[in-house]
Amino acid sequence: MGEPRSNPNGEENRHPQPTTPPPPPRPPTQLLQASHKKKAKPTKVFRLVRSVFRSLPIMTPLCKLPPLPGGLPDGRRHSSSCKVTGTLFGCRKGRVSLSIQESPRCQPFLVVELAMQTNVLQKEMSSGMVRIALECEKRAEKEKTKIFEEPLWTMYCNGKKSGYSVKRDPLEEDLGVMELLRMVSMGAGVLPGKSETEGQDAELAYIRAYFERVVGSRDSETLYMLNPEGNNGPDLSIFFIRL
Repeated sequence: MGEPRSNPNGEENRHPQPTTPPPPPRPPTQLLQASHKKKAKPTKVFRLVRSVFRSLPIMTPLCKLPPLPGGLPDGRRHSSSCKVTGTLFGCRKGRVSLSIQESPRCQPFLVVELAMQTNVLQKEMSSGMVRIALECEKRAEKEKTKIFEEPLWTMYCNGKKSGYSVKRDPLEEDLGVMELLRMVSMGAGVLPGKSETEGQDAELAYIRAYFERVVGSRDSETLYMLNPEGNNGPDLSIFFIRL
């Protein structure tokens, strides 16, 4: 075989290496900024009733509370006057995330990675009633910290401890999911995954619904999923508690 040819400057002639074009830039999001409006608080009597009800899933995990047909009674719906959009989403064998938005067209003001896999949550939802409690410790230095700003919670699902849930800033993937679901107010389904080799495991399952956000006190807030009138769907409540 012959010697590699050299150019007049003494350098070897080499074939140019193919380069991979950079990925196209992500289109600007159409989601609106959250306004973080101050929500109306329920009355003192209502807070007392809710504080008693809130302890039931933790103190009596075997107690089965009957689901409320058609969502929440009108009396409770008007007591707080605060409705938000909640989305639970995640890959089938990955951890499920919770996103809370003022409306489907707004950026999320809270994203929590729950201590539960998506397929486990789907199994729990099929039972008809799910109570998720997110607890954190109350400390004197936290008096001015809003409960949704806590970084870490101990999570219980239907009275069973499942691990630690973590609050995070919305990732690009989170915003991408919210962008795809921007026109969806309520529903459940599956979004295609990015990996073709993983098949169904790469698919992203989601459930989106309206939730009533009830502020019990500085140390407790609750999200109650609202089912459409006449629809006996799953009964889901999420409790944020500082103990």
